[in-house]
Amino acid sequence: MVDIKEFNADRLETAANMLKAIAHPMRIAILKHLEGGKKLTVTEIHELLGIEQSTTSHHLGILKDKGVLCSKRDGKNTYYNLKYDILSQIVECLSKCTCD
Repeated sequence: MVDIKEFNADRLETAANMLKAIAHPMRIAILKHLEGGKKLTVTEIHELLGIEQSTTSHHLGILKDKGVLCSKRDGKNTYYNLKYDILSQIVECLSKCTCD
């Protein structure tokens, strides 16, 4: 059992903001594509999702701003990946919870 005393207000606020950032169908899909340590560019993600590149960039910005993703520039490309691999468990849990 988790001791709630371990979590201070700042950590709880950070956790809530991460969950809010994830709580969008396209952002969940982005996380799904980044599972397993994958690193993808905006172009690769937008092609996988079939949405506009600007929309993809917007969603990636939100996820990065809230600490869900990190990025690394390599030449002309910026690669995005999960900041914490354990976040893929949230996607896995959602998949299990939404199956019939």
